[in-house]
Amino acid sequence: MIRDIDGGMTAATRLAGGAPLETTLDVTDPGDWLALDAAVREVAWYRGAAKPDGHPSLPLPADLDGFDESRLALTLCHRNGWTRQGAVSRAVRYPRLLPLVVVRSADWAGPVREAARQVLRETLDADSAVRVAPLLLRVGRKERGAFGTELLGRVLRGASREHVALLFADPDRNVRRFAYRLAVDGGLLGPAELARAAVGDPDSVVQDVCATAALSALGDEKGAYEKDVNEEVLSALLSARNPRTRSAGVTGLRRAGRPGRAEPYLTDGSGLVRACARYVVRQHGVDPADWYRRRCATADTPGSTPGATPGATPGPPPGAVIGLAECGDRADAELLRPLLTHPDARVRARAVAGLRTLDCVDPRQIRPLLDDPSAHVVREAVTALLPGAADLPSDWLAERTGPGHPRHVRLGAFRLLDASGGIAALRAAVALLEDQEMKLRTWAGQSVQRWHPSPDLWGQNVEEVGELLDRSRHLFSDYVLSRRKWEAGLRG
Repeated sequence: MIRDIDGGMTAATRLAGGAPLETTLDVTDPGDWLALDAAVREVAWYRGAAKPDGHPSLPLPADLDGFDESRLALTLCHRNGWTRQGAVSRAVRYPRLLPLVVVRSADWAGPVREAARQVLRETLDADSAVRVAPLLLRVGRKERGAFGTELLGRVLRGASREHVALLFADPDRNVRRFAYRLAVDGGLLGPAELARAAVGDPDSVVQDVCATAALSALGDEKGAYEKDVNEEVLSALLSARNPRTRSAGVTGLRRAGRPGRAEPYLTDGSGLVRACARYVVRQHGVDPADWYRRRCATADTPGSTPGATPGATPGPPPGAVIGLAECGDRADAELLRPLLTHPDARVRARAVAGLRTLDCVDPRQIRPLLDDPSAHVVREAVTALLPGAADLPSDWLAERTGPGHPRHVRLGAFRLLDASGGIAALRAAVALLEDQEMKLRTWAGQSVQRWHPSPDLWGQNVEEVGELLDRSRHLFSDYVLSRRKWEAGLRG
């Protein structure tokens, strides 16, 4: 693989010496061809010239017919447009040079560009199109590169399904996107195949394209075959790890006439999936808010919830807790507050998030959760308390930034102190500048650098502010340090 311009120049020099293409670059990697094209321009091509950096000159015979494959590859990248144009017509003899013809099809020089395009029109077939598809699409993102993408589409639309399928496994996500869109437009894949592709491909665009197409192709269940296909499609989509794909499966339950199957997804870990499930069950006459209230008001049997861990603590699924907040009203806060002390940390975290969603946060109830053993719960508590951080007791927060507390508690307490501002924030930040915890040290330094005294505290604690700023002088220039002191009321 050619990783940089120096590697490309080394490859160009080796080709000039007659080295075979396959030993000089990865002929399957679009990046290597583009790197070679860029690197050749850095090598002196003029007869008798030599670059100061020591790279040899590459003399050019007048008769291009005398060139072998390696030398013709270099000539296709030559800085002179007439030379490139002459090389394009001769490249037809060497099929392995087709990638460089693709590069020339987006050449800045019109005659070179048109010559390369004519060669591609005449020689590009299904087999060669698959081989150079990654390069065609990459060049297609350049100025004047749209021709290659359009030609690739025309060739592959007339190709067999097997040719297009070869691109489904390409490591380049843009190639897979192109191939799946082509397959969807041409009806090359059935609903079940599209669903499996949506579940199996790691790219979100491919997932959306295939999931949408799979749902659009669902039958009306008039026959056993259609029912089997629909079941396979829905089962695949509903099992997807990606929330967008899973939500497509939930939405598809309504079209398939199975809204009852959406109920378990009301407690899904993804808000998008929960929202889709609420939409589906409403069409079935179920009020999702009442459904959530029943589960938050009573303890479920362990393992009764789909996906629950056997032996788990009885109680509402975490998704039901936040789901109630998403579609309930402020009165539902009374169902969520008791869950702040639930044994399951996931339920406690969702209860805090739910109260914040309902705008029913009582700092007196949330404050104790800053000492929670779960980092997730503490993060939710900090987020809920941030709007009123200035009203929290600074000494209580500062004590929790000390080394005797768990890391997540220290981080959460400092985040609240930093948001509260004032002398307490500066005091805590300076104290942490040499802390053993790297993240706290970093946050503390950033906090000190952006600290400014608030107008209502101007002139107060002047001596302490000056001392604290002096202790952190390594974070400021002399001018900025004096400016900070002046803002605090320090003179001289």
